[in-house]
Amino acid sequence: MYEAPANLLEDKVILVTGAGSGIGKAAAIAYAKAGATVILLGKTVSKLEAVYDEIESAGCPEAAITPVDLESVGDHEYETLFAGIDSEYGRLDGLLNNAGYMGPLMPFQTMTLEHWKKVLQINLNAGFALTRYCFPLLQAAENGSIVFTSSTAGRKPFAYSSAYTVAKHGIETLAQVLFLELENTSSVRVNTVNPGPCATALRQAAYPGEDPATLPQPDDLMPVYLYLMGDDSLKENGRQFSAQD
Repeated sequence: MYEAPANLLEDKVILVTGAGSGIGKAAAIAYAKAGATVILLGKTVSKLEAVYDEIESAGCPEAAITPVDLESVGDHEYETLFAGIDSEYGRLDGLLNNAGYMGPLMPFQTMTLEHWKKVLQINLNAGFALTRYCFPLLQAAENGSIVFTSSTAGRKPFAYSSAYTVAKHGIETLAQVLFLELENTSSVRVNTVNPGPCATALRQAAYPGEDPATLPQPDDLMPVYLYLMGDDSLKENGRQFSAQD
């Protein structure tokens, strides 16, 4: 298992989506403890403030709170986000596209178009848009890193989760396309992480009968998330990682 040096992310600026809870919260705190200035993006301000306070109480670099609802965000909000990061930092060293939504499991024939659109919007469209708008900032960094949180569902189909499976397969394909386009023209690297089953609210909503205590905690998955954001992973590009391997 990878053991991150204490100063792995010193002086780096990293944007984490879905930073208010689950894997996003764990990653934001882990990045801050490794020296990064973390931009906390999420929908619920109170959750982001709690993460901010935890980072501050640990004596880490001051984080930034950026409330964004990825279900309804449009071009103007993305442009404002980009302009704010550019004005404050002038670059972005890392982007963790982690925010996700799954909802309850259901047969294809009972799924509404509204649910389908919501799942694809949060899991796939928002990841594309954030990467697209933030790319000039990532390019301005010395060694930019884009990490997408994928899923086992992104690597093999699952029944009763058609929208989520399609969205996560889309993320895996998007990452591969970006890798192919950038490998010879940019220092920005692109990788995906399958966290596997872990104790998150997203997992609990899909599997309400499952005991979260039997699953790994988000903190247990952080070695690979730290590795892919730091300079120890400069040669890793276009790869699919699994956090529990």
